[in-house]
Amino acid sequence: MKRIAGIVAVVVGLAAVPALADPVEGIWKTEVDDGAYAYVTFAPCGDLFCGTMSRSFNADGEYKSANLGKNLVWDMAPKGSGKYGDGKIWQPSTDKTYRSKMELEGDVLNVSGCVGPICKKQVWNRVP
Repeated sequence: MKRIAGIVAVVVGLAAVPALADPVEGIWKTEVDDGAYAYVTFAPCGDLFCGTMSRSFNADGEYKSANLGKNLVWDMAPKGSGKYGDGKIWQPSTDKTYRSKMELEGDVLNVSGCVGPICKKQVWNRVP
């Protein structure tokens, strides 16, 4: 009887442990593009990840971009070992959408997007 109670306690304890967040979840600072940069908040969207513009900044400081709340990154699939792919990224300054992939290295997120053979890359940093 004690053994069954112990097993039940372990199972209940495991069920109470919250799922670990994916390392890409959180807030990332983009590089400056067309005089402005953004904070992008990554969170799950189904089994994939999406990044939404949560704050925007220019040379004068924080401002209210018309793109706040819009997805800049979507459908990003975790590939393991800090790699993500098969996603899309939107560049507001050009209104272009690119095929995208990302690679996470600590607090640095290497982001790239391509249209045909033309690719652009940025390095984003985690916001503490």
